Amino acid sequence: MIFPVAEKFVSINGESIRAGEPAVFIRFRGCNLNCSYCDTKWANTSECSAEMLTTQQIVSYVSDTGITDVTLTGGEPLLQDGIYEIIEGLKKIGCNVEIETNGSISIAELNSKPHRPAFTLDYKLPSSGMESAMLTENYDYLKECDAVKFVSGTEEDLEKAAEIIEKFSLTEKCRVYISPVFGSIDPKEIVDFMIRRKMNGVRLQLQLHKFIWDPEEKGV
Repeated sequence: MIFPVAEKFVSINGESIRAGEPAVFIRFRGCNLNCSYCDTKWANTSECSAEMLTTQQIVSYVSDTGITDVTLTGGEPLLQDGIYEIIEGLKKIGCNVEIETNGSISIAELNSKPHRPAFTLDYKLPSSGMESAMLTENYDYLKECDAVKFVSGTEEDLEKAAEIIEKFSLTEKCRVYISPVFGSIDPKEIVDFMIRRKMNGVRLQLQLHKFIWDPEEKGV
């Protein structure tokens, strides 16, 4: 199969379970959501230029880097028909595969596959404008290797994050992170909220790549 790859690069994981570890990123073109704070809008539309790469070309690129952690991202990677073919190919060469997904598309099918990837699911909070698209049925398939991420920009966002974490017992299923919308909320406010609400098992996470490089820089 052939896939539209908006960019591919080696960097460090800026967030989620493997934050700080070297990783290969494969960013696919296209997304079904339009979040207010999205930092990859340029990759979300059909106007975005992309390399049309086969599964084998993607797997070969990753293999040549010598890096074994791979993040499939976007855009929204689960929009790519046949993405399991890539996952399977990467797993067969010994890679750890993570999918960063916006939380609006079912992970049920990939969850049942023998080469299941790790998932980092967003829950889009009110300030994103996309909360109505969230598919909470995905939480039935979460495992210890997975994560749910709440990108928060307001006090209202934080309250909703706390509500969802408790309602679905997320800390008992997977890793749970709260991250600030970059430049919109002081991380200290999130820390104060977490302490005040006694959010045991929840982690604050900052996007490391935005502190190491310019926040607008691509390919990092």
